[in-house]
Amino acid sequence: MKKIILFGLILFNIACISTKSTIQNINDKAIMPKIIGDHFDIKTIANEGKYGFHQDYPVNLGFYKTENANLANVKRFFNGITSKDGEKLLFKRVDTCCPYPSKNNSVGVGTLEIYEVWIEGKTEKWLLYLNLTDKGEVLCPKGFLPKK
Repeated sequence: MKKIILFGLILFNIACISTKSTIQNINDKAIMPKIIGDHFDIKTIANEGKYGFHQDYPVNLGFYKTENANLANVKRFFNGITSKDGEKLLFKRVDTCCPYPSKNNSVGVGTLEIYEVWIEGKTEKWLLYLNLTDKGEVLCPKGFLPKK
C-alpha cells in the first residue's frame, strides 16, 4: 500500500513539474503604459488577431505584485480602448481559467481572468482574456480602437 501511495505522489509531482505555459506574449521587460487620467495611453493595435481573444495571447497587466493594484489596471485598460465607432465599452469579469506556471506569484501559478465586454444598448459581446500575474506589451485588441 505504501508503494502505491508513493508511486501516486511521484506521478503527481512529475505532472506538476512538467507543466509548461502556453502563453505566447509574456514579456518580463515590458513597461506599463503611461496613465492619463483614468486610462492607459494605448498607442498600438495588435497585429495578432488572437491578442486578448485567446488564452494563449491574453492582455498581460501584471505590472504590480498585488491583485488590487492590477485590478486598477483592468479599469485603465478598458478605459483606454473604445469600440470601432468610438463608443465607451462596458465590462465585467465572468470567470477565471487557465492556470499556468508563473514565477511572479507566491504559489508559482498564475490564472487568467475572462471579461465580457459590450457597448451599452447593444447586444454584441466579446470575451477578453486578461493576465494579472505577468506583464507584456499592452495593445489594443483588433476590432477596437485606442481611446483618443
